[in-house]
Amino acid sequence: MNHAVTIYDEASIAELAVERNAEQRVFQSLALLDTEVEFTQALKDARDFGIRYVIFGIPEDIGPRANLGKGGADSGFKAFLSKFLNFPVNEFTQAHNVLLLGEVNCSDLQAQSEHLDNTNPDDLATLRALCAEIDARVEPVINAVLNAGLTPIVIGGGHNNCYPLLKGSAAHFGKAINAINLDPHGDFRALEGRHSGNGFHYAASEGFLNDYHVIALDQQKNNSTILGTMQKYGNTYTSYHDLKVLAKKSMVQSVNNAKSAFSATTPLAIELDIDAITLAPASAFNYRGVSLSEAEQYVYHAANNSNIAYLHLCEAAPSQDPNGINAGMNAAGQLLSALVIAFLRAQAD
Repeated sequence: MNHAVTIYDEASIAELAVERNAEQRVFQSLALLDTEVEFTQALKDARDFGIRYVIFGIPEDIGPRANLGKGGADSGFKAFLSKFLNFPVNEFTQAHNVLLLGEVNCSDLQAQSEHLDNTNPDDLATLRALCAEIDARVEPVINAVLNAGLTPIVIGGGHNNCYPLLKGSAAHFGKAINAINLDPHGDFRALEGRHSGNGFHYAASEGFLNDYHVIALDQQKNNSTILGTMQKYGNTYTSYHDLKVLAKKSMVQSVNNAKSAFSATTPLAIELDIDAITLAPASAFNYRGVSLSEAEQYVYHAANNSNIAYLHLCEAAPSQDPNGINAGMNAAGQLLSALVIAFLRAQAD
């Protein structure tokens, strides 16, 4: 199978990596894929050499724009790498079992979408068709990573990518998988063509999504059809109102309650939309969300003692930072890196 992925080498990350005397940094510790070996075999070889996690990016903003939203999510992965690669390696931050794969090729689709206006019906239809093309590129990549016995850590891109990630995971495990999602939106909009607002609905309708729980769902931002459709599929949520206004339970309690309702033998997809974090540079900039520390708690406790399918962090859009793109790259890089570290620490503990 042709895998639409750009495999990173040392030159690919050179402009982002900064050395410091007497200090080992993540970019000096993690692994890169052996390009002398066939792609799927190289992933299996990496597993045999002790690699356990594979990071790859999906640099696109077509899905959010196809959902009548704003662009900028195509630069989230670069923002992440600019911070994560330069963390010092110590007993708390280790990368010896992490492979940086590269990125799903989206540049040609991004170029085709560049001048499309999502307020124009014809252009909107084209954006949704391009989003479906991204689906077809992402699915075989995650399938190959899982088939090699490795755990994917995926940095988006839009939340549209949950659909091919769930589809590829279900194909690997041979059954529908569970998902937990920190997100103000349920992403169960109509099946009207692919975009960032209906990935979970498409996955559920096609039998790839089993149990699904959303944490910090904002009831003010989901219409009655979305909530009713989620209920029809037996999905559940912890509302933002209960979590943050009434303070009925903490983030940790919310995650553990959700996990306890899932079958422990069914793999769990951990999804997190950066939109959920207050003032984070995201496709849908949000003043009413959770803190970064709560998001870290979410990732840590979702990943701890769980049968993990993958981690997906999406919708970071540095250009949407009100202080400008440079501030947005800095903020998005720190946010995404902290969440990945929380995941790796949960898996190690």
